[in-house]
Amino acid sequence: MSLDTPQLLAIAAALGWASGLRLYAVVFLTGMAGFMGWTGLPEGLELLQHPAMLAASGTMLFIEFFADKIPGVDTLWDLVHTVVRIPAGAALAASVFGADQATWAMVAALMGGTLAATSHVSKATTRAALNTSPEPFSNIGMSLLGDGIVPAALWLSWAHPMAFFAALAVAVVLMVALIVVLSQFLRMLVRRVRGRPSEPENRYV
Repeated sequence: MSLDTPQLLAIAAALGWASGLRLYAVVFLTGMAGFMGWTGLPEGLELLQHPAMLAASGTMLFIEFFADKIPGVDTLWDLVHTVVRIPAGAALAASVFGADQATWAMVAALMGGTLAATSHVSKATTRAALNTSPEPFSNIGMSLLGDGIVPAALWLSWAHPMAFFAALAVAVVLMVALIVVLSQFLRMLVRRVRGRPSEPENRYV
């Protein structure tokens, strides 16, 4: 299957962005698509369709599916995976082009890593904010939303790359806005827990 550069960039962007949300789902679904013959994977991604890789990524996907729906555990899971999702997103994006296209692979790695960082921080911040609520349903709802968004984004990048780029631009803007707003909310909450006023008092007035 021959893919042009815009489509390869869309796939790389989708792999990077989605890795920040559900790394193991990205690895498993991409590998399964190649293994089942639904699509031909770029050479650099063919490792994902190996049965051993599918078994490993499928097992981790199963664990993450439940861990991501338990308040508190989801935040701990996100914290641990801060050092995993971002470099993995960059590596997956770079693998779309492989060693024969070193320049594009580097571009894809930078793009994939940045998108993975954006989606991961947005997800972690949102879930941490939701954990301030005693009810578990908002956490479960957001987790199920992520379960659906990842395969949809991967499919869109393969089938309609230009539409994917448009959707990605909207998603990135929304995620950056969420990071800013919810970070301020969490900082205010921490100040209240510590017994500090929202605005520091001037002791010299």
